[in-house]
Amino acid sequence: MWLSFWRSRDRFSLDELRYLTEQLEKVQIVNEVNKDFVIEALRSIAELITYGDQHDSNFFEFFMEKQVMSEFVRILKKSKTMIISLQLLQTLSIMIQNLKSEHAIYYLFSNEHMNYLITYSFDFRNEELLSYYISFLRAISGKLNKDTISLLVKTQNDEVVSFPLYAEAIKFAFHEENMVRTAVRALTLNVYHVGDDCVNRYLTSGIHMEYFSNLVTFFRKQCITLKGMVSDAVKNPGPDSTSTILASVDDIEDNLYYFSDVISAGIPDVGRLITDNILRLLIFPLLLPSLRIEPVSEIRIGAVTALYLICCILHIVKIKDLANTIAAALFFPLEAFIPNSEAKMNGHMPGPGFIHESQPPGNEILTEVDTAHLRVNVPNLSSSSHAHPEVVITQNDSTGSHLALREALLFYLTSGDDILVLGSLGVLATLLQTKELDESVLDGLGILPQRRQHKKLLLQALVGEGLGEEQLFSSESSMRNGICSELDGYLQKLKEQYGVSSSSSEMGASPCVHGFQVLDALVNLFCRSTISAETLWDGGWLLRQLLPYSEAEFNSHHLKLLKDSYKNCTYALQQEIRGVWPDLLITVLCDEWKKCKRAIEASSPRKEPKSILLPPQKYCSDNVIAAESSFSDGERMCESVKVFVLLHQLQIFSLGRALPDQPPICPPASSPESSRAKTAGLDASGPKPGIELKLVDAVPCRIAFERGKERHFCFLALSMGASGWIVLAEASPLKQHFGAVRVSAPLAGANPRIDDKHSRWLHLRIRPSALPFLDPVKSSAYGKVKTKALVDGRWTLAFRDEESCKSALSMVLEETKLQSNEVERSLKPLFDLEKDVESSESSVRPNEASSSYITPSNSF
Repeated sequence: MWLSFWRSRDRFSLDELRYLTEQLEKVQIVNEVNKDFVIEALRSIAELITYGDQHDSNFFEFFMEKQVMSEFVRILKKSKTMIISLQLLQTLSIMIQNLKSEHAIYYLFSNEHMNYLITYSFDFRNEELLSYYISFLRAISGKLNKDTISLLVKTQNDEVVSFPLYAEAIKFAFHEENMVRTAVRALTLNVYHVGDDCVNRYLTSGIHMEYFSNLVTFFRKQCITLKGMVSDAVKNPGPDSTSTILASVDDIEDNLYYFSDVISAGIPDVGRLITDNILRLLIFPLLLPSLRIEPVSEIRIGAVTALYLICCILHIVKIKDLANTIAAALFFPLEAFIPNSEAKMNGHMPGPGFIHESQPPGNEILTEVDTAHLRVNVPNLSSSSHAHPEVVITQNDSTGSHLALREALLFYLTSGDDILVLGSLGVLATLLQTKELDESVLDGLGILPQRRQHKKLLLQALVGEGLGEEQLFSSESSMRNGICSELDGYLQKLKEQYGVSSSSSEMGASPCVHGFQVLDALVNLFCRSTISAETLWDGGWLLRQLLPYSEAEFNSHHLKLLKDSYKNCTYALQQEIRGVWPDLLITVLCDEWKKCKRAIEASSPRKEPKSILLPPQKYCSDNVIAAESSFSDGERMCESVKVFVLLHQLQIFSLGRALPDQPPICPPASSPESSRAKTAGLDASGPKPGIELKLVDAVPCRIAFERGKERHFCFLALSMGASGWIVLAEASPLKQHFGAVRVSAPLAGANPRIDDKHSRWLHLRIRPSALPFLDPVKSSAYGKVKTKALVDGRWTLAFRDEESCKSALSMVLEETKLQSNEVERSLKPLFDLEKDVESSESSVRPNEASSSYITPSNSF
């Protein structure tokens, strides 16, 4: 048999297929002796059937005539080795995947052989066998349609009672191996998208209904695991913890996309079931109760993780009922989602003491927070004399647990750390971007943009709804009381269907009050000096969305807060002009201006939800680099520039002006002919090594760059516009008063100092000419360098006498001042914005000045 098997034959011929089939029929038992032949026969038959499907229909006719599928099943039963099972599964997978003929697929599925193989008791302790088996099932699912799926199910009285392919596959839906889980999900989606009504009824009845509940339960466990990873990363930050979190985040987002795909298949009741389970198993018991400073018990998801997951669910799972129910739940207090037994066990509900508004002395806006109640006085929003009624929100303790969860988000903005602020902004931005949310819900949350409010009212007026017309043209249209019926419906559903109840009167507050609270929290956020500029930019985007084109009014107190904060950051920027990096200040400012403008005018937030878990890290770690390092100074300078740019653009925004593409900066001035740089013959390219300079005012000195190798140079400090250099030149032996540049370093940040014990020694700090983290290419390469590279250079220059040393010191200080003065001159138009703000405020008409709000002229 062996000799005849390896004889020379036409490989792709019907005779070859006939020969292989005949030889396979002769096999009575598969063992170590003949297994190689059986494996090769199975592989060759699959190859021939695939070839015949494309070239000659006689191949598959022979396959059916000889009932080769029966031979496959017989060989499997006779096999005593695992490798035959592997090869058979691979053979069938190849055939099913590559067959194009509907007739061929129909034949393969039209007998019980396929279901027999699906339900065969393979030894899945072998991981390779499990992998081949799952691939086999997935290959079958790829050929499903309304005709073929009926061949794989068993029916009784026109109802499906058994579907082995689906039933066996979902047994591995929660396998520890991600590849297996992914394949099973692909298979189930292929089943769902067939759209067979009988199969769909089977999938959503009885025990198979539990699969959808188990999906959410599995997802819940992943969320709890993620919380542990985030907590560990806070304690032990590093690349390993970051990569672990990212891997977990990918799995979580894959799960959510799978939920979305399942729902999009349109199977009745599946969307409702998944929504219900996400709410009951995850949102209500875990995520919402975590929106606090401290968790009640260890099982709680941390606030940061909860904020990320809420964003992710809203962003990916596009279910209107789910989105609106989550948003409506934010109107309930924290206590509404915690069992009474747990609350009693812990004594009370730990939570933040929420502060709604700031309390400037003498201002017309007053907020009081005490153990009895929370009072919010909302000022008059128009020139009318009618004041908005006071809103009182009952509060039984001082912990803030009886305030609505939406208040927790605002509390994070005004009092949380950088990560909590980022998370809160992420949730608010996601809610704003969620198209499934009803406008009444957004309006109730206080985050419905003015332009959308006007569009809605205008539409109501156009279709003849009198209320819309009345509100549109009323001076008090923004003072609507109560919340629209859509939101009322979701609030009632939470009480009746999910048992969420509360004695809080928060749900009855006006959307106008809530909108004012959001605006107030954002303005107070911009006044916080402990929040990173990147996070503040996200707040700027949200503010821009809520108040586009300055259509809505800024409160006069808000304007004062923004103005005071702007003054502080202006002062900080002016300090940087005299600091370590004035030569890069204008370049960085122009670059950040463009970035900030793009960020706050973009149609969507810059960052993905996962950024909540992985906030941007500083380039330089304070634990590695000394506080006086120029790298730390550079980070501080960039941060100051970013904050200044944002607040400057917000000032322009508050005036109702369009943001220019470039900051108002004076062009560089030409250096006077009498300057030291001009006299030395320096051009704009700077003192490159080897170029010749006239050594005017140069001071001879000595320096040793290597131990025992002292060199003689002529010292010069030169500035040209915003640039400046310290130059060590070697005197020319042939040309008097001239020399060639050998070494140069930035002038700014030199921090010159005469040695306390040696009056002829001058100490200089030599910082790099650029900040590597400003260049992504250099930054990635630089990050691989050892941390000791993030250290400034140090020069100690020895002069002939004390007077020469003092002369060199004076030269450095003089040129540094000239450099800073030029930077200050260039930035002067930028700092003159305050005059524009003051003139704008003074130009307000008397009847407008009496109001606490300023209405821009381009209001709708």
